[in-house]
Amino acid sequence: MREEKRNKLLILYASQTGNALDAAERIGRESERRGCPVVVRPVDDYDARCLPEEDTVIFVVSTTGQGDTPDSMKVFWRFLLQKSLSKQWLEGVRYAVFGLGDSGYQKFNFVAKKLDNRLLDLGATAVVERGLGDDQHPSGYDHDCDEKEIDYNFISSHRYEGALDPWMRSLWRRLHQIDPSFFPQGPDHVIEEMKLIDQPKVHITYHSIDNAASRLSNASDLEGIRMQLETARSMSAGKLSNYNNKAVCFLKMIKNQPLTKSGSGKDVRHFEFEFVSAAIEYEVGDVLEILPSQDPAAVDTFIQRCNLDPDALITVQHKEMKNYLPDIHKNTTEVPIKLRTFVELTMDVASASPRRYFFEARILVMSYFATAEHEKERLQYFASPEGRDDLYKYNQKERRTVLEVLEDFPSVQMPIDWLVQLVPPLKTRAFSISSSPLAHPNQVHLTVSVVSWTTPYKRKRTGLCSVWLAGLDPQQGIYIPARFQKGSLPRPPPSVPLILIGPGTGCAPFRGFVEERAIQSSSGPAAPIIFFFGCRNEDDFLYRELWLSHSLNDGVFSEAKGGGFYVAFSRKQPQKVYVQHKMLEQSQRIWNLLLSKASIYVAGSATKMPSDVWSTFEEIISKEGEASRDSAANWLKALQRAGRYHVEAWS
Repeated sequence: MREEKRNKLLILYASQTGNALDAAERIGRESERRGCPVVVRPVDDYDARCLPEEDTVIFVVSTTGQGDTPDSMKVFWRFLLQKSLSKQWLEGVRYAVFGLGDSGYQKFNFVAKKLDNRLLDLGATAVVERGLGDDQHPSGYDHDCDEKEIDYNFISSHRYEGALDPWMRSLWRRLHQIDPSFFPQGPDHVIEEMKLIDQPKVHITYHSIDNAASRLSNASDLEGIRMQLETARSMSAGKLSNYNNKAVCFLKMIKNQPLTKSGSGKDVRHFEFEFVSAAIEYEVGDVLEILPSQDPAAVDTFIQRCNLDPDALITVQHKEMKNYLPDIHKNTTEVPIKLRTFVELTMDVASASPRRYFFEARILVMSYFATAEHEKERLQYFASPEGRDDLYKYNQKERRTVLEVLEDFPSVQMPIDWLVQLVPPLKTRAFSISSSPLAHPNQVHLTVSVVSWTTPYKRKRTGLCSVWLAGLDPQQGIYIPARFQKGSLPRPPPSVPLILIGPGTGCAPFRGFVEERAIQSSSGPAAPIIFFFGCRNEDDFLYRELWLSHSLNDGVFSEAKGGGFYVAFSRKQPQKVYVQHKMLEQSQRIWNLLLSKASIYVAGSATKMPSDVWSTFEEIISKEGEASRDSAANWLKALQRAGRYHVEAWS
C-alpha cells in the first residue's frame, strides 16, 4: 500500500476562512512544478485511520479563537488523541507542518504546535522544523518581499507569505536529500507553469432529463430546496466539505431594524429570524453561519459570459478524491442538478476577489484559453514575477470579482470543468448570535454591520451577505439556509460574575448574555455583570435603551447588585476615549470581581483591540495587586488556562 503512494505528497489542510487552503494549494503547485505529484485534501475528507499507510504528509493548519482547531479538523484531532494509539503507530511516516496564526493572540499557532508534537508522540518523523506563518508580520506568509464581513483573506494570506517561501525551500531540499525520486531533476528545477496545464482536477458529467431526478432539479418546496442545497454543496466537497458535516436548518426573517442613525457613516442592523424547519438548539456565545444568496442577474451574466447552458443537468466529481475519502462519503450517489443551481449555490462569481493562487497559477489557464494575443500576453505578464505589483494593483487592491476579470478578457472561453475549479467557492458567513434562546424561543437574532467601501479607483464594493440581509423584506418569507456552530465564548453559569468588553458590534454576543442573566436573576440568585461598550458617538450607540434599562435598580448592570455599564465615546469629545480608558477608571471594581472568580469575555475587532484590552488588564492587575508587570501577565495567563478569559475577534 505504501509503495503505491511513494513519491506522491499528500497535503492535508484545515482552514476556517480559506487561508490554509490558499497555502496548501500553493505548496501543491510548487511541488508539481518540481515534478512531484500531489493530492490536496481538506482534513475532514481524509480517513485518519489511513495515516500509517502514507509515506509523506504535509499538514497546513490554521489556529482559530483562543488556540482552537478549525471546525474541519475537530474529528481528525480527536482521533489522533485516542489513548489506544501507540507510540509506534506512525513509525515510518514522514510529515511536515505549516501553521497559520496571529501573534496578536496569546496562543499563537497553537494548533500547528500541538499537531507537530502529537505526530512526534505517535512515532512520525518530521522532515523539517514546523513553519509558523504570522498574520501580524509585515512581510506576510509566502514570499520574500520587502512588504466581520469585508473579506481580508488576500491581505491575510499575503501577510503569511514571509514564512511560507523559505519553509518550502527547506522542505524541497530536505525531501530531495531523503529520496531524490521526489524531484527527479532536483529541488531547484522548476517546470514552466504552462507545461502543467493538462487536465482539470474536476470532471463534469452531463445528464439527460430522462436519467435525472426532476424533483430535485425543479424543487420549490422546503425539502426540495434542502436537497438542492446539499446536493450542490456536496459536489463541491473539495472546498466546502466542513459545511456538509453540520445540520442545516432554514430560517425566515421577521425583523430588519436599523440600529444606527441616518448619516452616522455606519449601517448596523438588528435581524430577527424564526425557524421554519426543525429548531436547532443553541446557546449564548454560539455562532450562526448563513449561506447568502447571490444576485440572480450576476449569476445569469456569468453563465451567459461563459457560454453555459443554465438548464443543463450536471454532476461534479473531483479526481483523485475517492482514495482519500472517509467511508461515509464513498457510497453516496450523486444526483444531477441544474448547472445554474450549482453555480448559484457554490460558485462566488460576483463578490469574491480571486485569490492570489487564482492569478499566479490559474491565470495561466486563462491565457491558455485566450484567443486574442494581447489578452494572452497581459495574462502571462500578470502571472510573471515582473507583473506581480501590477497584478496586485489590478486585482487585489481593486477587489475585482471573477465576473469582472472574465469581462476584462472577453476572448477567454474556459470549459466548465476549469471554471468550477478556478472560481472561488461561495462561502457561508459567520456571525455571533445576539440572542438567548431562553428569552426568544424558536428565534435567533444577529447584529450585523452592513459592509460597503470604496476602492482606490472609486469602485464601490459591498459585503455579499450583509447587504443581502439588509435588503430582505420580512414579508417576503425568503428561506435562509443556516448552520449553528460553537463560538469562542462559552455559556457562563449564573453564579459566575462577568466582565464583558465589547466595542461596536462586539456587543452582539453580550446582548444574549445579558438577556439570559436577567432571566436567571428573576428566578434565583445570579452574579453581577460589568460591561464596557465602545462606539464613536450617540449616533452608533447600539442597543442604547437595552443597556440603560439593565442599569436601573433591578437590572443586571445595576451598581446595587454589583454590576455596571460603561460606554466609551471615541469621537464625542476632542480626545479619543476607548474601552481601555473606561476599564482603567474602574480598576478597583474589576480587581474585586476578579478576586471573586469573575470570567472575562472580549469580543470585537481583531486589529488592536484584543491586545490592547489584554495589556490594560495587565496594568490593572499590576496596580491593584501590587505586582510586577511580568507577574500580572503570568496571573492573566493562568486565568486564561483556567477557562476564565475568552476572546472572539473578527476582521
